[in-house]
Amino acid sequence: MARPRRSLAPPTESGEHEGRPYLTWLPSSPPPWPGMVIVHGAGSRKSNHGDFGRACAAAGWAALAYDQRGHGDSLDEMSAEALADVGRMARFLGAREEVDTERVCVRGSSMGGFVAIHGAATSDAIAGVIAICPAGEEHLLRGLRAGTLEFRASDRARADLAAWLGEHDLRDAVGLLGAKPLILIHAEGDERIPSEFSAELYGRAVEPRKLIVLPGGHHQSAQHDAELQGVALRWMERSLPGRAA
Repeated sequence: MARPRRSLAPPTESGEHEGRPYLTWLPSSPPPWPGMVIVHGAGSRKSNHGDFGRACAAAGWAALAYDQRGHGDSLDEMSAEALADVGRMARFLGAREEVDTERVCVRGSSMGGFVAIHGAATSDAIAGVIAICPAGEEHLLRGLRAGTLEFRASDRARADLAAWLGEHDLRDAVGLLGAKPLILIHAEGDERIPSEFSAELYGRAVEPRKLIVLPGGHHQSAQHDAELQGVALRWMERSLPGRAA
């Protein structure tokens, strides 16, 4: 028997910050709140991850999802500057007086996982990372060359992005995270990015770290799993330094 559909709480706010259209979901619990910046993958948009935004708010996190360059309501094209955007959005979320600036994290899926890890490795505004089936440079380069990465970008922008990808390695970025908590979640049956890649990233990380490899599944199966969303949020909250009493 089908379960009755529950009404879904709409985003608390919408707006734009430094060219990035965003949505926020805010908790009803008393602040201070930890914060979560949600980064979508290639061909997606902010509103596709409203389920995780709502899960964050229900668990006492302030959540912000934004459209990456070349996606959704953004007016610019995709470029390597997308890595700096995640730090900008983390600072923007952390500037709210209800949000604990020291406990703003980022969650990214696929290309968003790539952006999340690189962004956290270079931004003091990000305290921890949840990466769902993260793509590496080699996976993104393969998609660029095959024309299967879905985003708006000129030929020149794509060439510049390919050059940047050829000079960087997500494995090194994981090492630069230091003691920032990192949880990696990957489906064993992922047809686009092998789960062994997340295992390799896990091997480069230091504690606190966690790896969850799901049996079966596919590239998108872990992104919208409500149980895994709860697991990731609870683990991250326990692992962050300066946890609120």
